[in-house]
Amino acid sequence: MQWQEVRTIYPNQYVLLEILDSHTKDNIQFVDDVALVRAIEDPNEATRLLLSCKNNNVVYHTGQERIAIELRHHPLYRTRKYAD
Repeated sequence: MQWQEVRTIYPNQYVLLEILDSHTKDNIQFVDDVALVRAIEDPNEATRLLLSCKNNNVVYHTGQERIAIELRHHPLYRTRKYAD
């Protein structure tokens, strides 16, 4: 399903999606094809779901014209050993 179709069916609402196809440019993932899992009416529930999303699932608001996700890479954390 295309993002524009989801926006038409569920205007101005949060939705839980599975990303089926996307492409990356300059550390931004642009989503091309999605599967609608379900609509979410409560913004607090949308936030909770977003924080627990895994794999190819994402919560997004249909007020956005396109799905563009900034990809962040976690830096390696270094610790310093102090001599006693």
